Amino acid sequence: MRADHRRALALLACTQFVLILDTSVINVAAPSMGRELDISPAALSWVANAYLVSFGGLLLLSGRAADLLGRRRVFITGLATLAAASVLGTVANSAALLIIARAAQGVGAAMSAAAALALLLMLFQDGPERHRALGIFAAMAGAGGAAGTVLGGVLTSWLGWESTFAMNVIVGLALIVPARRLLPADRPAADGRGIDLPGAITVTLGLALLAYALVSTGEAGWRAPETLGAGAAALVLLAVFTVLERRAAHPLVPLEIFRRRTLRLANLLAAMWQMSLFPMFFLVSLYLQAVLGHEPVIGGLGLLPLSLVVVLTASFADRLIGRFGLRAVMTAGFTLVALGMAWQSLLTADGSFVTDVLPPSLILGVALPLVSITTNVAATLGTEEHEAGLASGLVNTSLQFGSVIGLAVLSGVAAARTGASEAGEAVALTEGFAAAFLTGAAIAVLAALISLRLVVPAQPPATAEPTARSFPTTS
Repeated sequence: MRADHRRALALLACTQFVLILDTSVINVAAPSMGRELDISPAALSWVANAYLVSFGGLLLLSGRAADLLGRRRVFITGLATLAAASVLGTVANSAALLIIARAAQGVGAAMSAAAALALLLMLFQDGPERHRALGIFAAMAGAGGAAGTVLGGVLTSWLGWESTFAMNVIVGLALIVPARRLLPADRPAADGRGIDLPGAITVTLGLALLAYALVSTGEAGWRAPETLGAGAAALVLLAVFTVLERRAAHPLVPLEIFRRRTLRLANLLAAMWQMSLFPMFFLVSLYLQAVLGHEPVIGGLGLLPLSLVVVLTASFADRLIGRFGLRAVMTAGFTLVALGMAWQSLLTADGSFVTDVLPPSLILGVALPLVSITTNVAATLGTEEHEAGLASGLVNTSLQFGSVIGLAVLSGVAAARTGASEAGEAVALTEGFAAAFLTGAAIAVLAALISLRLVVPAQPPATAEPTARSFPTTS
């Protein structure tokens, strides 16, 4: 891997770390916000959820915008939006301003995330180098998911909840400064095509409403009018979007892309691994705090061994794919997810971190990069340079909605099982967590079976170095 590519990859991977960290860091800080600003629990939940709604709703549009307007331009604009929104969050003194700040952060995160993966696909051709790059990318994402809980606790305890926003201002500026020097400048599409405005409006509103309906289940429940109304409106808008795309001269998402069986299955499997694994970070941390009585920071640190294993495994995942094949590694990864989640379901109310959490978390640390890297590779196989942003937007949307659906479903399972138990609080909570982990294991088993149907197109021999990509410093 060339030195300039390594530096560009480091910048993109650090961005991914920050964006995934932001999905969880606020959860630890939220109680302090509620106490200091006298925010109701319902409003406080939307301080976290506003980020998920705008992030999920705008990923697809952001990916296509990156293709049409320039990937580096969209990437930097997204980081600038994230930093500006974080300034507002730092000085916010009400629930309304915090929710606006979090929603704006999600807008910036969607732009940066979609453009970052598109830039990675542009830099690295199909083959071992792209697998290695995606491995590093996945490792940083996995580490960000675990680090969010830890960092949220440390910052809130030592510097106050405002520091969780101020951190993004500093990090955003630190990433923007070298971006023009390290990232390749790609020209915007020169074929006269613009953004498919009707398609952009309907798909963005549809995905945002779908995200809203899913995250509302935790607060209002599946049968609440606002949940059902938002879900129904989302389905109508997405149906309208499909009709519009069939008739559009230059569609935002050419529907022909979904004729690629590998792409369809890969996006489904990307969503499924998030459904199974993402809620584990939240539920394990909750078990360590609510059942075993650990402080929030210690509860977050309990996920540190998993993060280290993720980084280690991701460093040689490309060699596993090269030796055993993409489908075999993917199926093995989902099998390990199922094994780890099933083992995690054996936790007890009088257990300990060493006996109940650590062993299965190490297995999940191996599994996470295997499923993450292989699904990303499969979802982007054969991607032409002009559709890198679209492929990025699709797989990022699948991942985001997989995490939202998974958290809603597994948290709902845990709450239902806990509510039905007649045991004491600690035992009832543990039974709920166990039921959620078993549900996650079942999703992983199904994903492993589906992965066996994945057909990997034959790839042309990889060249030693891509020669067509340059690093001009002006766009």
